[in-house]
Amino acid sequence: MTATAASALVLDFGGVISKTLFETHDATEAALGLAPGTLTWRGPFAEDTDPLWSTMQRGELSERDYWRTRSREVGQLVGEHWQDMQTFVRRARGADPMLVIRPEAERAIRIASTAGRKLAILSNELDLFYGVDFRRKLPLLEHFDVIVDATHTDILKPDPRAYGSVCDALGLAPGSCVFVDDQERNIKGAIACGLPTVWFDVRQPEDSYRKALHLLGLAFD
Repeated sequence: MTATAASALVLDFGGVISKTLFETHDATEAALGLAPGTLTWRGPFAEDTDPLWSTMQRGELSERDYWRTRSREVGQLVGEHWQDMQTFVRRARGADPMLVIRPEAERAIRIASTAGRKLAILSNELDLFYGVDFRRKLPLLEHFDVIVDATHTDILKPDPRAYGSVCDALGLAPGSCVFVDDQERNIKGAIACGLPTVWFDVRQPEDSYRKALHLLGLAFD
């Protein structure tokens, strides 16, 4: 595929557009009144110290179950009984979602939109984890032509139907849709369906977005 063949950018949300909760422990601790350094699990930033994350990466635990467990743990730290990710996100991230949006994401989205490329989100749990109100507070989402969220479709990546649904909604062949995700299994699923991909490295967001824009024939400048 040539660099100009792709005409749409399909992004995961958590980790790709928004910062991970691993990256915002200090803000979470401040919001919840916890002592600095209370939250020690670091996921992809320190896999050897987060065995639960490693279990999820081996496919022995779903991502949803990982975050349910972390939500319960953090709720217990503040003396509350949290059973869902929405509570965790709302309490940790407050009223302004833009504070946790990656600046690299905002920049890349605007570059792609200005250049006339189509934009889509393909998420397993956008509304499930963040809530509809969170989405409504993100003006950045106005740039997106399509949002496919398994919260409502019940079709989770890496199910081939998830990739097919976003391509169909965009009206494009898989080979024209660059897919970006921070989970390897979701990338493998997209490759099997014929989508060009970028495995998003949460430790190097700018480099990951540069690679994605390159596949669209655009520069990250």
